[in-house]
This record gives sequence, C-alpha cells and structure tokens, in this order.
Amino acid sequence: MVHATSSVLLLLSLALLAPGLSAQLCSLAGNWTNDLGSNMTIGAVNDKGEFSGTYLTAVADTPYNITRSPLLGIQNNTVWQPTFGFTVQWTFIESTTVFTGQCFVDKNGKEVLKTMWLLRSRVGDAGDDWKATRVGNNIFTRLRTLKE
Repeated sequence: MVHATSSVLLLLSLALLAPGLSAQLCSLAGNWTNDLGSNMTIGAVNDKGEFSGTYLTAVADTPYNITRSPLLGIQNNTVWQPTFGFTVQWTFIESTTVFTGQCFVDKNGKEVLKTMWLLRSRVGDAGDDWKATRVGNNIFTRLRTLKE
C-alpha cells in the first residue's frame, strides 16, 4: 500500500509542477541589451551547446571607435534555465572579456540573463599586471523586434 501511495503522490506532484516547468524555458538565441545599453546578438545554440554572435558595447575606456566584436560561447544543455559562458574578443582594442551566467524566466515569462564578467586588458609589463583585470556584472533583457 505504501508503494502505491508513493506512486500516486509522485504522479500528482509531476502533474502540479509540469505547467510551471513549461513556462521556464529560456533560450539564449536572439538579441539582448544590458543595464548599460550594450547590445549583443546570439545565434542558434547547437546540440553541443555551442553558440556564436556579436557584441556592441555602449561603454569603453578607449579613444578608438567602438565596433561590433565577435563572441563565442557554450551553454550547459539544461533545457529550462541554462548556465552559460562566452568570450568577447574586442576588435577595437587589445582586450578580452569573459562572461558567465544563467538564463532565467521570471513569473511573467520575461527572460533575463544574469552575468558576471572579467575584462582583461593588455599591459606592456608584468609589473602592471595588477591593473590589467576588471570585474563586474550585467543583467541582460531580451530586445523585442517590432513584430513582437
């Protein structure tokens, strides 16, 4: 009798949780903007979790013209709210940034990427290594197209 009761409780739990789980699907592919106004586009994620795209920063400590830069990344192939990481190789300055984060869907169905990043700038001497890496965080929200 205990086994039958456990099975019924398991089925009931799954039935109650299933509608909530389907609402939690979060996809990295698409256009995103962050809290500083930077924009990125992520292409399709392949079956290995790999993706590529572009990043256009709205902020930079450089006298050069800011240009769109390539990004390469990988996500954990968790279907619902995946963790991920990507690297941006800046095309306008000798720096690289790595981001890591997770894709979330809030109770209203809004997708958000919560990230932490490390920005490594090239320095001319090992003695300047102490000032070559910056750390921060960004929150990205999906950019909607006019069709949406």
